[in-house]
Amino acid sequence: MAEIINKNDFVEIKYTGYANGEIFDSNIEEDMKKLSPNVKPNKTIIAVGHEMVVKGLDNFLVKKEIGKEYSLVLKPSEAFGERRRELIKTIPLNAFREKNFSPAPGMVVTLDNLMAKIIAVSGGRVIVDFNNPLAGKEITYTFTIIRKISDEKEKAEALFEVFFKFIPQFEIKDKILVKRAKGLEIFVSSFNEKFKELIGKEIILEEDKGLEGKIEEKSEQKNV
Repeated sequence: MAEIINKNDFVEIKYTGYANGEIFDSNIEEDMKKLSPNVKPNKTIIAVGHEMVVKGLDNFLVKKEIGKEYSLVLKPSEAFGERRRELIKTIPLNAFREKNFSPAPGMVVTLDNLMAKIIAVSGGRVIVDFNNPLAGKEITYTFTIIRKISDEKEKAEALFEVFFKFIPQFEIKDKILVKRAKGLEIFVSSFNEKFKELIGKEIILEEDKGLEGKIEEKSEQKNV
């Protein structure tokens, strides 16, 4: 009997997503070539039940079998949300010119750390759409759960990819020991609780580990 997946399990999935009958995302090589011939697929490892994929797909993974191919259709509310009129903004053209940028309809830009599409440029105004490009669309996914992940290092790498957007140098002992680097403190403070919840280990920056060792050593010397 095939193994069944439950909430909090870490799994690797192979998937392809379709909108309006066309592929918009995949980690299957033959499907990815339809999007970009030179892009190579990456492994996708997620913790089930923690919305590391769209909500509808995340919910659907529970109680599914490893190795079986599935297909599901998601309403916008279960995928990338409904289109919202309030997310279409009018921005003065001067705000772009001050940054030496000339906006044009169809451009995709980053504004205030948000992706947006320029809809129109008229006179001194720029109409910008902050809706997800897939908002309001019915989404179809085909996917297979390849395997369940038990290795702690793979689990940690998956969480770093999702939450940090990169994998720092680290090792796993009774805690996740991460080599200190500029800017890491904010990531650690933001996501440490999530690591403890999903892996059962907290993140300690490498310099903190050394300090902890010195404190323990002094304590032992006093007790001799």
